[in-house]
Parts: sequence; C-alpha cells; structure tokens
Amino acid sequence: MPHAAVSEAAASAGARDYRALIEPARINSRLYYDPAIFQEELEKIWYKTWVYVGHTSEIPNKNDYVTKSIGPMPVLMVRDKEGEVRLLLNKCPHRGNQLCAYQKGNRTSFTCPYHSWTFSNTGDLMGYALPDGYEGQSKAGLNLGKVPRIAIYRGFVFGSMAAEGISLEEHLGGAKAALDQLLDNSPTGELELTAGFLQHRTKANWKFMLENETDGYHPGFVHGSVFQVTSSGIGSLYGSDSTALTRDYGNGHTEFDLRPEWRKNDKPLQWFGTTPERLPDYVQAMNAAYGEERARQIMIDGSPHVMIFPNLFIAEIQIFVLQPVAVDETVQHVTAVQFKGAPDINRRLRQQTMGSVGPAGLLLADDTEMYERNHRGAQILDPEWLVLSRGLHRERFDDNGFRVAHSTDETPQRGIWRHYLNLMTEAR
Repeated sequence: MPHAAVSEAAASAGARDYRALIEPARINSRLYYDPAIFQEELEKIWYKTWVYVGHTSEIPNKNDYVTKSIGPMPVLMVRDKEGEVRLLLNKCPHRGNQLCAYQKGNRTSFTCPYHSWTFSNTGDLMGYALPDGYEGQSKAGLNLGKVPRIAIYRGFVFGSMAAEGISLEEHLGGAKAALDQLLDNSPTGELELTAGFLQHRTKANWKFMLENETDGYHPGFVHGSVFQVTSSGIGSLYGSDSTALTRDYGNGHTEFDLRPEWRKNDKPLQWFGTTPERLPDYVQAMNAAYGEERARQIMIDGSPHVMIFPNLFIAEIQIFVLQPVAVDETVQHVTAVQFKGAPDINRRLRQQTMGSVGPAGLLLADDTEMYERNHRGAQILDPEWLVLSRGLHRERFDDNGFRVAHSTDETPQRGIWRHYLNLMTEAR
C-alpha cells in the first residue's frame, strides 16, 4: 500500500486500526505516543499475556514479601506461611487504598493504613476495625484480589491477569533455552537475586526499551566512547565482521547471540572479560557440578543477551524489568545477576553492574538519552513512518526454525512488531 494511502487509513481508522499502523518493515510513530494506544496495550498485552513479576530468591523464607508490578499495577509477591508463592493485588477492597507501601518485609498479615482492615498473606480478609459497624454482613467477596494465573520456571515467577490462555511454557517457546543458558552458568543451577534493585525512570515509551535491548546496530555508535575509554574489545562484536547473530524466537522474544564469537575464540570466561585463573573458586565449582568438558563449554558460551516479551531483559550480567507507567514514562528495575554458590564471580558481577548501570554508570546513561530523544522525535509529524528494514535480504532460519540475521540487523525488532500486531488485533 502506498505511503499516502496508509497514512489516510491510519488517520481515518483511529487508534485501534493497528494493521494500518504496522507494516512488515515500517511502523507508524503514533504507536509510541498515543495515550489511547497505551491504554489498549495495558488491556491486550500487560493484563492478558504472561508478564515476568519477580524471582523466588527474593522471597526465600515463609512470610517474606516484595512489592512488584504487572505493567503499572502494584502487586505483592508473597511466600505464605505454607511456603507457597502467591501474587496478590496491592489494593484494599474496602476503599481502594494501596495496602502495602513497603518494598519488602516479612509478615503474616497486611493491615490497610486507611481504615485498618486486616488480611492474611494468603489474601483472605481476617477482620475489620470497629467490627460492630459490619454486624450481620458477610465477608464473602472482600478478600484481596489475586493474579488469576501464576507460573514459575526455574525460579522466574510470571503472572497473567487473564484467567485463561496459553501456558507459560507455550509463551516462552524457544526463549526458555536462554533462561536455561543463564542458569547453566551457576554451579548450583540457581540464582540468588540478593544485590537489590536500581530504579531508572525514563521519559519515554516502554517499546523503545523493548526494541533497543536486542538492537546490535547502535552500540558501536551510542557506546563507542565507553568502549574506547575502557579499551574494550566489545565494540568489534557489533561491526560488519562480527559472527554474532540477532534472533527472533517468536512470541515477541528476541536475542542478541554472541556465542559464535565466543566459540570462535574458544576461551572460557571471555564473555565476562576475564580468565579462569582470576576466578579459581568459580571454575572449580563449575567443574565439580558439570564435569570439566561441559563446564568449559558453558564458560565459553557465557550468559545470554535476551529480551523476553514484554518486560524481562537478561543482559549477560544484569536483569532488567520494564515497568510502563504512562505512555511517555517507563521505570527500569535493574539488578546484578547472582549465581547461587559462586561468591567470587558474584562480587565482580555486582561491581560491573554498578559500573555500567549504576548512578554513575555510562552505558544506561547513553541508552536513556537515546530513549528520550526517540520519544521526542516520534511526535514530530514528518516523517511519520519509521524504517525497520535492515538485514531483510540476509535473514534466514537457523537449525531450530528461528529467524536469524547479522548482529546489526533488525530481525528482533521486526519480530517484536509481528507479535505486537497479533496481540493487538486478536479476537477482532
């Protein structure tokens, strides 16, 4: 369809004609800044599909809780007195007050600060303040709201606000292998996310972050000064001679796969910028857990760089969780990857995380500048359409049937928008 014809269709059809706003290799800028579109995204994506909420290691003990979110909606992730992980909505059913304002703690019950209604950590209403005012009234239907579906994969807790839908395993699809790859780098096969979270607030639409996390075209330019100052060899991984790949796993999940580069060099722990000699305890623990041959291959391949739709980003040494707050505002919650049973590498993982995405870090500062400039630019009326055609001519399928292309190609972004279009037009 010619450009002018598509523009006319988009203008006349309104915010909900997504087929007129998304083409295979072009998207309309309106998708980033229209408040009506953002509200519909909440309904059709954030409150319908599976969303990553947190990790079981954040609530290791009975009665532990942490405050989380599904999209902008506050959620309590709780391990109740029986040890079961629950996702409760952080809203008192009496007058709608936010029930718990603390980020984390350990308690068997929650009391609303407004009128002192008290709920168990299973969500059940335990009692009212001044109960004589409710004499003869039933407590039925006055429990805390609950996330209708919860599923856990190897400690990663996902929730869905839809009572019915595909399973978490179906949602993850091929991206489940990336989670396995991450956990293989732990000598115990487990994570312990104990480093705490940094929160970065960005005045930009959440989809700019979603697209950027597996974009291999920008690092050599946006982060070029960091690579130069640190004498890092990372910049070459994003050049024309790189053997790294971009991948579309389907269902909106995407990957920047550096394993071809690491395997070419055949050096354990190069992915982490170090050598086995500098982490002897970690190497010993990995050898004991997997055997020397398998451990060596794991330490060559390293940790993944994967974006699990819509909000979980694993960036080798960090975990990012996207929280859309408004059409033009997103919070990124970031923590260092921590492998259970590996204190020596964990210390360095924390240090590198602070250096790259901490308050004085440069990498996230670079990206944030781009996000906010992108959002401001999206509202400029001409050109109305943005181009996602890079690498179409060399896109192919790997041995597992997933689309792949060169490390600088826009295969991930096209995959994200294909899935987005499916979700936003489903059951129309």
